[in-house]
Amino acid sequence: MSPRDPKNDGGQQADDGAQDGEFARLLAESERSLKEGELIRGRVLQVTNDEILVDIGYKSEGMIPRSEFNHVPADRLPHPGQEIEAILERTEGPNGYVVLSYEKARRGKAWDIVEQAFATNASVKGRVLERVKGGLSVDIGVRAFLPGSIADSRPLKNLDVLKGRELEFRVVSLDKKRGNIVLSRKAILDEVAQVKRKEAAEALADGRVLKGVVKNLTDYGAFVDLGGIDGLLHVTDMTWGRLAHPSDAVHVGQEVDVKVLRFDEATGRISLGMKQLKPDPWHDLPAHYPVGARVRGKVVSLTDYGAFVELEEGVEGLIHVSEMSWTKRVKNPSKLLNIGDTIEAVIADVNPETRRLSLSLRATEPNPWEQLAEKYRIGDRVHGTVRNLTDFGAFVEIEEGIDGLIHVSDMSWGRRVKHPSEVLKKGDEVQAVLTAIDVENRRISLSIKEFRPNEWEEFSTKHEPGDVVDGTVAKVAEFGVFVRLPEGLEGLMHISETELPRGEKPSSHYAEGDPVRVRILRIEPQEQRIGLSSRDVEQPVRHAPHAEETDATVEHVSTTTEADEKAVPAGTDPHE
Repeated sequence: MSPRDPKNDGGQQADDGAQDGEFARLLAESERSLKEGELIRGRVLQVTNDEILVDIGYKSEGMIPRSEFNHVPADRLPHPGQEIEAILERTEGPNGYVVLSYEKARRGKAWDIVEQAFATNASVKGRVLERVKGGLSVDIGVRAFLPGSIADSRPLKNLDVLKGRELEFRVVSLDKKRGNIVLSRKAILDEVAQVKRKEAAEALADGRVLKGVVKNLTDYGAFVDLGGIDGLLHVTDMTWGRLAHPSDAVHVGQEVDVKVLRFDEATGRISLGMKQLKPDPWHDLPAHYPVGARVRGKVVSLTDYGAFVELEEGVEGLIHVSEMSWTKRVKNPSKLLNIGDTIEAVIADVNPETRRLSLSLRATEPNPWEQLAEKYRIGDRVHGTVRNLTDFGAFVEIEEGIDGLIHVSDMSWGRRVKHPSEVLKKGDEVQAVLTAIDVENRRISLSIKEFRPNEWEEFSTKHEPGDVVDGTVAKVAEFGVFVRLPEGLEGLMHISETELPRGEKPSSHYAEGDPVRVRILRIEPQEQRIGLSSRDVEQPVRHAPHAEETDATVEHVSTTTEADEKAVPAGTDPHE
């Protein structure tokens, strides 16, 4: 046996020392005592479909059931080499492994975080899992409850909109023994809103423009999220033009630039505007749309009194029904125009202060009334058709859409015409004399008496002063009686030319329709006046009324006499 090499002896001794150290470590590990419930840290060795094996520095590997990771996305599963913490449940499982629980470790750690957050009023992050009775279930490492009433700064109609979202919460109460945790998202949002209110107040002071996202639409506007605080964008502040509904200008989720118009620090209400970011088209409107200018626009609205026409965004003008036609009387604008029509009109008036612009449709065509004034002169004869009868006259169409009026006083020289139907009827073709033209008020006056017999000439030819004639009472006045004579003319019998006692009124003796005989005092054809008198003229006998009429009269007079007995002069017969 050869002598031992000293160098070789040294190497051998080193190897033996290393082996002894490793053996000692393994011996120590084998003798290490593990306690159930202990938090152990180890390194993942292998991941299978059923289990995850972990090196925990013990004679046996630790095993975590794969089922504890069912809720974890595939990209977040533990992988070999990753360090992991778990709770020791049993020192020996079915296959000789130490049974571990990752879920218990996670929950225990989560409870520590929740308790600390509750104690310090700090926020916690979590993912909304599902809808439950009264609110939502949230995963913050452990399951927690989010009541629906404090899930948002305002009550949400549909809590499902929060499902699956990663959000921040405030822990408002907890009971570890029972495993109950109650969260509030409203508390977080209110804190953010308070900060945003201050920012909004600063923006209001310097007129700063903010960016926001349309959060919700209503019939009157849109709520815009300015980053934790909402402002109202009213429909009237969306555009200078006309909007039927806010959805015509914006939609939910749209990012918009808005200007803070008003901010109420007491209520936190913020009023926003979009149109204020553009120049007001009414600012120098008269320069763009001077009176008399011809413009084009689109009909956007019809009313009983006219049509609104949009000339550009925010600029609308009204065509009143009186400005739609020179000759037609427009009662319903929809008979001439439709919404969406593009038309031409003339600027009639502009008032930037009241934001009113008047348009004229008829001004785009020649004025037929001015043409009529050039075509006809006073005294010209015209032909036309009776279009309509009224109590005071007849309207005759002498040009298409242009009517002239024949007043009842211009239908006869002297006969009193009570209604135009006594002389004319609708549809009659007539010849008339033009007596007046008022272009500004669009009125034409006509007369047909020039083509009818002159009753005054006939009467003055047949009668002279002193003649006694029969007539009927046409009207009774305080100062006398108007008498209708045979030719249809009327004369006046003054009260002084009657045989009534002094102080007695004509109405006490005369009534409309009574026969009366009178003497002609004077005839004045130029002034169309006839003076009459009944003095010293034998009056015709009045027919006695029928028995029924007499009884009624007596009854009426008796009643009157009883009521007014003191008012009847002495010697007066109340039956007269």
